[in-house]
Amino acid sequence: MHTVAVLALDQVISFDLATPIEVFSRTRLPDGRAAYRVVICAPADEVDAGPFVLRAPHGLDALREADTIIVPGTSEHAAPVPAAVLDALREAAAHGTRIASICAGAFVLAATGLLDGLRATTHWLAAPRLAELHPQIDVDPDVLYVDNGQFLTSAGAAAGLDLCLHMVRKDHGSAVAADTARLSVMPLEREGGQAQFIVHAQPPAPAGATMEPLLRWLDENADQDLTLDDIAVRARMSSRTLSRRFREQTGTTPLRWLHRARIRRAQYLLETTTHSVDRIATQAGFGSPTAFRERFKRVVGTSPGTYRRAFRGTAC
Repeated sequence: MHTVAVLALDQVISFDLATPIEVFSRTRLPDGRAAYRVVICAPADEVDAGPFVLRAPHGLDALREADTIIVPGTSEHAAPVPAAVLDALREAAAHGTRIASICAGAFVLAATGLLDGLRATTHWLAAPRLAELHPQIDVDPDVLYVDNGQFLTSAGAAAGLDLCLHMVRKDHGSAVAADTARLSVMPLEREGGQAQFIVHAQPPAPAGATMEPLLRWLDENADQDLTLDDIAVRARMSSRTLSRRFREQTGTTPLRWLHRARIRRAQYLLETTTHSVDRIATQAGFGSPTAFRERFKRVVGTSPGTYRRAFRGTAC
């Protein structure tokens, strides 16, 4: 039987902790036998889980017997990780143990150095901090999970379900994984990544920046068919000077800023109106419905129709 060890640290997020326990404990093979043995381990007898105290039945020695180790997220993302935990994870990795993190658990896994040179993800809000602390990791904030073979990482807490079901499918096939997904009231695969949940805010300009009036004008006129030359005329400067100053103050180019404004407007219209996708394409300033669908899919990670079904308010 495959043993899954769930590592509990202080300030562990309860949902992250419960997810692998529920998924792997419920998984059954075609003959009805349990597919996994789940053990909870911690560096101390008791773990401060915030609203409650968890008494862990196993210590870090249990990691040596595990086939898979799950590292749930903690509320203190950048908190120092006990050296004993890091050593135990490195030792397990050296023996070929599969190690997966849920949400901010990526920070713990990153602290071991095991993710260096690899692609990884975490909750999109925490992704910039992970990239800042560990520049040697290729942090991708747009996906639900990343599978590097031995090391896997997932995005937010719900994406932990996606990752656990993915591992079940790898271990025992789609039929077993589909049965487990049904018990969790989850699809075996969700369309899109966590990009659809990201608030695509514009890069802020420094207070008092000379570009602020132009940014407001761009936001108000995002539905217009504007070129770089059009924007330069509005700014009363050459295209080259505009591009240089715009990047200095916003970190991006005028046209990229404009495209983000259009995507943000399209998301708002999809969430708050019943207008057709073709009409929204025009209202948001895209040249054609086809161009709108392609760019929306590329930026948000899902189609406009799927986004609307997921996020439109019930009052619409």
